[in-house]
Amino acid sequence: MSLHPVLQEVTDRIIARGGDRRAQWLEETRARAGTKVERSHLSCTNLAHGFAAMPDRAKLMLKVQEQPNVAIVSAYNDMLSAHQPLADFPAWIKEAALAAGATAQFAGGVPAMCDGVTQGQAGMELSLFSRDVIAMATAVALSHQMFDAAVYLGVCDKIVPGLVIGALSFGHLPAVFVPGGPMTTGVSNDEKARIRQLYAEGKVGRAELLEAESQAYHGPGTCTFYGTANSNQMLMEFMGLHLPGTSFVNPHTPLREALTREAARQAVSLWHGGGRYTPLCDVLDEKAFVNGIVGLMATGGSTNHTLHLVAMARAAGIELNWDDFHALSEVVPLLARVYPNGKADVNGFQAAGGLQFVIRQLRRGGLLHEDVTTIVGKGLEAYCREPCLEDGRLAWRDGAETPGDDSIVRPLDRPFSPNGGLRVLEGNLGRSIIKISAVAPEHQVVEAPAIVFDDQDEVLAAFQRGELERDFVAVVRWQGPAANGMPELHKLTPTLSVLQGRGFHVALVTDGRMSGASGKVPAAIHVTPEALKGGLIGRVRTGDRVRLDARRGVLEVLADLGARPAQAAPDLRPHRRGVGRDLFGHMRRAVSAAEEGACTLFVDED
Repeated sequence: MSLHPVLQEVTDRIIARGGDRRAQWLEETRARAGTKVERSHLSCTNLAHGFAAMPDRAKLMLKVQEQPNVAIVSAYNDMLSAHQPLADFPAWIKEAALAAGATAQFAGGVPAMCDGVTQGQAGMELSLFSRDVIAMATAVALSHQMFDAAVYLGVCDKIVPGLVIGALSFGHLPAVFVPGGPMTTGVSNDEKARIRQLYAEGKVGRAELLEAESQAYHGPGTCTFYGTANSNQMLMEFMGLHLPGTSFVNPHTPLREALTREAARQAVSLWHGGGRYTPLCDVLDEKAFVNGIVGLMATGGSTNHTLHLVAMARAAGIELNWDDFHALSEVVPLLARVYPNGKADVNGFQAAGGLQFVIRQLRRGGLLHEDVTTIVGKGLEAYCREPCLEDGRLAWRDGAETPGDDSIVRPLDRPFSPNGGLRVLEGNLGRSIIKISAVAPEHQVVEAPAIVFDDQDEVLAAFQRGELERDFVAVVRWQGPAANGMPELHKLTPTLSVLQGRGFHVALVTDGRMSGASGKVPAAIHVTPEALKGGLIGRVRTGDRVRLDARRGVLEVLADLGARPAQAAPDLRPHRRGVGRDLFGHMRRAVSAAEEGACTLFVDED
């Protein structure tokens, strides 16, 4: 099947937009690749420090300077369920590397915070910035010039994008990304949502809520809904940085261990002295990023990636914007329904055919670039296969040709929707993003009076006072990256869902985020310019009529906002003190706008 013309048009625009910046980045990055092992450039004193604590066999190999040394960069901690399984991975990777005639060292750890723990709390205001901290920590880990390839262990929201950005600063090295896998299925997502709504209405207490949440989040592995963490894993497959089919294999299983060991062997095989040299800079090109956006649309993935993909691309000298997302969303059909866009979790999605089925369908429709480089070779045919164990040995077999459950995945000729899951909205408030894959058609257009809030807790308080029993659009401003780090406002979902369930027409408009768990209430998020930067969202008044039309891509306030004087920001000092926020003032001052990735890293220096 020939490539869809819109994919080609979008890709051509992205290539033209990158121009000299991309060319210069590639030239500089490829020039860093040597003909010898990296550590050969170190002095004897440097090198002795670098292997002083290694076991004798590995130390001898490192002294000889003939075989590759693989860096392990990990987001392990044992508080996060998604990252707890990573504790075992370094030992497996080191053993597999030695068996392949190489060495591996744990180069460094990166922070890994959990949006599930910090949701609605002060720590959430550090969440987005943690991506950039992770990128810098990754660069520090690799800065010792001891490594010829790297494996990156990470799963959740800001962690994988941060690892990718950091890895791209060493884009001459091969890179293999290794996930931990999802936890097994607990209480159904519908039941979890039902209890949350009952709690929001005061019909059940905290004990019942905690019990339901504990049954949903009950063991090691990624949360099983299709939020940012699992969207990360999807992207790593679509962009060729995972072993095929590795995203949704449960932790603490023989298959997960076999895939992790194989990832180490793969990294060893890609180093510049091995005949299959595949640096990261050759994998993550413009076509790989287009494939990633296509995957995001086809699966109804996280809105957070309208920020993260932009920042990741910028680290490779590539410039994406939201028009690229919008254009691709118009032609990429929605082929998956995974909670919150459907009833199934990612385990059900995997059983029904998973990413292998979706990739096969998109390839057949000319909706993926095939002339791409991945860690397993050229093209995406390998990513239509799924891993298995045959007599205890890792193998791959053809993925499903037909859906195991067509309420979860669909073929190209019977999609859930002819368009993707994300849209760009434009109007006199600026530009914003909406995730529509979970929003019923009857809720995709809302016109109602605004009720203006400066904090999500104000919304909840108004609900408790009975002031929201009507049609309205909640406008929550001063939530952008420069104001307070752009927290997710997912705490609003149960309350707004209750009101929508009572028959009211409700929507959310905010310069904050709403996360990969954006649900059935229409939410125009990432409004840019943000209020603190002079965005007109800061001039909206309670009573203004707001129109959110996800079908036509319109977000507008039916008033002349430009004629109004700018409103002073509320006292933001409480958002800038305590819980570590004191340390992030330089990032709030330097952060770019949402459509530029809400990133603090790319300041041009003379």
